[in-house]
Amino acid sequence: MRYLIIIIICLISSCSEKSEIAQIKRIDGSTIAEAELDTNIKTLVDTANVTGLTVTIFNQDTVAYQKAFGFSNLNKKDSLNLKQVFYGASLSKAVFGYLVAQLADEGIIDLDKPLQEYFSTAIPELQFEKEWRGFKNLSDDERYKKITARMCLSHTTGFPNWRWISRTGEFTPEGDILFYFDPGTDYSYSGEGMMLLQYAIKNLTGKGLEELAKERVFDPLKMDMTSYLWQERFEDNYCNGHTTEQKVIDKDKADEPAAAGSMSTTPVDYSRFLEKILALCSLNSPVTKLMFSPNIRIKSKKQFGPLSIEKSNANDSIDLSYGLGWGILKSPYGYGYFKEGHGEGFQHYSILFPEKNIGILLMSNSDNAESVFKEILEIGIKDIYTSWYWEDYIPYNEK
Repeated sequence: MRYLIIIIICLISSCSEKSEIAQIKRIDGSTIAEAELDTNIKTLVDTANVTGLTVTIFNQDTVAYQKAFGFSNLNKKDSLNLKQVFYGASLSKAVFGYLVAQLADEGIIDLDKPLQEYFSTAIPELQFEKEWRGFKNLSDDERYKKITARMCLSHTTGFPNWRWISRTGEFTPEGDILFYFDPGTDYSYSGEGMMLLQYAIKNLTGKGLEELAKERVFDPLKMDMTSYLWQERFEDNYCNGHTTEQKVIDKDKADEPAAAGSMSTTPVDYSRFLEKILALCSLNSPVTKLMFSPNIRIKSKKQFGPLSIEKSNANDSIDLSYGLGWGILKSPYGYGYFKEGHGEGFQHYSILFPEKNIGILLMSNSDNAESVFKEILEIGIKDIYTSWYWEDYIPYNEK
């Protein structure tokens, strides 16, 4: 009888511990049961026609919740799983920001030194295998001499996002790179700026992006299924992107590393990266201090499109800003550090609240995913501070 009582006590204790583990902590101090979160997410995925979505929530610098919903390929009815390779899109920039912050902390690069000083040739005269990547048409505009690493990572170079797309989102077939404003004076999201910094770092260190990333990020964090280049080992383990009509998109394989957006990764791998960032914040690391120091206040109505050139005070309450490859916002629960990813068929978002040791990662292979981000952020971690309108995360039931 005595042993039976001991067994019962142990079972009760075990059930109690499982119950506690199943409660996900949120930034306002509340919790949500794992089963309730499952139900809410599945309902949103089904209602908004999100083909596939993975949700990861971090509590105390570690994964507290991580699940996949929907399909990796709708035509085949293959279930999505957490170890499948996604096109990471601009999540690439967050990793690059971390890498450059390490180099800056070690004194290898000066964030405020003009990049021109890291080249022996004038930037407009640099030679590229793909000629269209060059900067020849800036030869008569010496503002290129002012551009620094900090400006590239904070999106203040004055360049468009991509040379074949205007600042307002119109296609420009001539593909000439140009300045929309003086470097360092305003915010305008720019992959072109990231690429210029990538070239400068390669020239400075003698190492390419993939080599540096493997050495400093992917290998130390055991991100074995992550790369800025497509790898053969990804072939049998990737998910397809899907359009808003849920049509399958063929895989586009990166043939050259691009800090601005060529990275492939898995939810499991990228979670390891975010865990590392949260842990460094807990240690008051000089690297995360560099990354998360605001460099520019953002006053645009939206991040992209015609409204990106219109000014607004709508985000003053959250001090919307940009650091080194990451966006920054203020909440009653401390600062939030965020990074999006958006490419054809893939939509992602991550935000960390280090003062609460809480964060969330959303990774999707659907062009409908951003329509549920606002609600999942609120349900999952009580994040009502992400500027969903500025991000253009318009809810599916408001379109």
